[in-house]
Amino acid sequence: GVHMELKLFDSERKVMEVLWEADAPVTAKEIAARLSGTVGWNKNTTYTVIKKCVEKGAIERREPNFQCFPLVRKEEAQAAAAAELVEKVFDGSASLLFASLLSGKQLPPEEIQRLRTLIDGLE
Repeated sequence: GVHMELKLFDSERKVMEVLWEADAPVTAKEIAARLSGTVGWNKNTTYTVIKKCVEKGAIERREPNFQCFPLVRKEEAQAAAAAELVEKVFDGSASLLFASLLSGKQLPPEEIQRLRTLIDGLE
């Protein structure tokens, strides 16, 4: 993936979530309105975070009205975040991450089946 180096902070992810859910370009004003309702941010905070996303290449700004267009798919952002988690917390070992997930709390049978299917697909 082109965007695997992409590190989104929690605040940036909140902005991206609005775009992913909308599945269409959203104006900065609309994003600010939505996040003021859900997260309680003021407009300046939201605009600052949007600017960071633009600088990172996660959002493209289009005129008129400062429309924000996501350049990163949700799956890409999730993959990058997962890779970072494995690096940071599990010394780069995905199997340690899985062991931790499996031991920490009982996974429902359908999740375990999904993991099996995924792993079988890789082999």
